[in-house]
Formats: sequence, C-alpha cells, structure tokens
Amino acid sequence: MTEHVYSCSDISTAQPSVVALFVSDVHLSADIPATTHAFLQFLQGPARAAQALYLMGDMFEYWVGDDDINDPYHQSICAALHDCTNAGVRLYWIHGNRDFLVGAEFADRCGLQLLPETQSLRAGDKTIVITHGDAECTGDLAYMQFRKQVRNSQWQQQFLSQPLEKRRDIAKQMRAQSQQKQSAAMVLSDVDEDAVSSLAEAHQADILIHGHTHRPALHQYADFSRYVLPDWDCDHATSPRGGWLALLSDGSLQAYDVHGEAIQLPVNRHTA
Repeated sequence: MTEHVYSCSDISTAQPSVVALFVSDVHLSADIPATTHAFLQFLQGPARAAQALYLMGDMFEYWVGDDDINDPYHQSICAALHDCTNAGVRLYWIHGNRDFLVGAEFADRCGLQLLPETQSLRAGDKTIVITHGDAECTGDLAYMQFRKQVRNSQWQQQFLSQPLEKRRDIAKQMRAQSQQKQSAAMVLSDVDEDAVSSLAEAHQADILIHGHTHRPALHQYADFSRYVLPDWDCDHATSPRGGWLALLSDGSLQAYDVHGEAIQLPVNRHTA
C-alpha cells in the first residue's frame, strides 16, 4: 500500500486551502434525483477546490458490474467525475459494501484510481487511515459472513457471468431485503470499538476516517481520533442530509454539510 503524502503546516498566516475531501454513502441511483443533483453540485463546486477527492464507498446504491456503465444515469455520473479530474482534482475510490464490483473499466472511464480497502495518508506529522467502515462492524456476524462470501473472487466471477438484467434483479432484491432488515432494526450496525482500535494500532494512525454507519461524529480516544462521514439523502429525509470532511493545508479537519456550510460534529469521548 503506497502512502499518500500531503504537505500541511501547523502555522499559516493565510486562509487554509483545501488539500483533500472525503465523502461516502451517497447511494446514487436514478431514483434519488435531488440527492444526485446535490452530489453533482458538489463535484462542480467544492470538489474543484481540492487537490484530491476520496470517494469512500457506497457511492452507488448498488453496482452489478462495469458492463452496466453505459446506462444513461451511470454515464452522467462518470462524465461528472471525469470532468472533475480534468479540472485537476485527483480522484480515488475505496469500495463499499454496495459498490464492491466497481472495476478497472469504471475507473478508466472516470479517470480515478482504485485503492485498497484501507489506505494510509500522511498529512504533515499526522497519519490518517481511511476505509469504508463495514469491515469493522464485526459484531454483525450475519453481515460479516455475507461480506466474506461476496468479496470472494470466485463468487464475483460467477455473479458477473450472469446476464446483466438478472444481476440487476438480484441487486434490487438484495436492496429490498436490506431495507426491510434496517427498518426492523431501526439502525445500521455500528463499528466494533476493538476493531477500530486494532485498525488504528496496526497503522499507527493518529486519525481514522470512515463511513458506512450513517452516524456522523467525531470520536476521541486516548491515542487517536475517529471521524465518521454522513450518508446523503435529499429526497426522503425531513431535511436534506449529507456532506463531507475536508483536510486543510494547516493540518486541521473541517466537516461541511450538504449545502457546503462548515459544521461542528457531535463529539464522543472514549475513556480507556
């Protein structure tokens, strides 16, 4: 795993610039036009000010294979991402639990780089580790078993060998089952504290950033901090939901809501 290195200064006399942006869980599909519009506005506006944009999983509600890339909706998303790279922004992609089948053709079409599920960044004297977050939900044993199955290369080859329409139908059925389960449970599974602590220790991380759980917050531990990214919903939520996290040139991290307004995340302090 190649570490991404960014120069950040602790002291800056000027307004800090945007070094990198982190976003996840937009769950793009043709069924959510308002959310899609908000994300496209993000790509055309705030994202253009960054050196790099990290797309950290579940950017699509589901992805059944790169041969679905010519769907008109998918084409529009790919074109917007490619426009962002043409504007000079480096785009990176970490797979989520819904779009783990995104492959090389999609990456080439969008002008982005696929990353491993855990990526290390160096920002000044800080080590930042980013991941989607589902691998750390170790308490959900049924999901962890499912994750092991669908991340298996043989399973993926068998799935991708099926006709496109059949794969779409399977994905829709799986999405409906997932929504029913979440509705019954009311919440998504959260990450396991031991799992995130082990991840931070393994990479000697000062900061972890992840999505997946839809619980935006800043968690403070004795040895590291953990930022949780929000999910996006401008179609069904009572008020538009979404946003991103920015790494600034002074080394600080700033959260923004879906409208691009700076916000303070709720803080949870964890004692040993």
